[in-house]
Amino acid sequence: MPSSKSKSSSASNREYYDAFASSYDHGRDRGYHRLIDQQASALVRRFAEGRSVLEVGCGTGLILQQVAKFAKEARGVDLSPNMLEQACSRGLQVAQADCRELPFPAAHFDVVYSFKVLAHVREYKKALDEMTRVLKPGGKMIIDSYNRNSLRYLIKKSFGPRKTSVAFDEQAILTRFVTPQEMKAELPHELRILGRAGIRIFTLHPMMLRVPGLAAFVESLEWHFMDSAMADFAGFYVLFLERSP
Repeated sequence: MPSSKSKSSSASNREYYDAFASSYDHGRDRGYHRLIDQQASALVRRFAEGRSVLEVGCGTGLILQQVAKFAKEARGVDLSPNMLEQACSRGLQVAQADCRELPFPAAHFDVVYSFKVLAHVREYKKALDEMTRVLKPGGKMIIDSYNRNSLRYLIKKSFGPRKTSVAFDEQAILTRFVTPQEMKAELPHELRILGRAGIRIFTLHPMMLRVPGLAAFVESLEWHFMDSAMADFAGFYVLFLERSP
């Protein structure tokens, strides 16, 4: 067995994303990644326009950059200093922090959101409790899960982990796939469900959104069915939540 970390070695989330940071933004300004980031920011906008907002796990700031255009205050936290370096270069207000111990006072934000992050957190319930703590009474939370009832899950199971850096592939960190019912069962009691949406319902593979003609058709389907019953089968299942007053 090699002494250095191989692409399938285990890693802390910080190590994994520090290694991923240099290539993370490559290609995310077009196609599949642009679409899912646009959908995420559009969902946040429903509750965050003119409000104080926190993104938990902001990474390089691709979503936060969009949110900052319509929020009164947009802040972000992430574990990875290498990711945050790029977020800082975008002029965003970010800080290095663990989602299980946020550096903000209680009841501080109108909206707290997180995409493609909580599925990788071992103490998931502790992270949700902490996100709830910094949310104002009556404030809104938007979170997603990796949906086990989705085509994305079947594809991941069929083709195995994708390489994300020289050091690691996707199996180097925890990744939780849960059903919508399981996600709802883990919510803190202070949160009530307002609704749900789905991101990546019809996209079998990101390459579909690089094919002329097909790309426009698939993208239109994703937007049209985002709030439909098909959301229950989306790769990223999104819940809109409200903290009790």
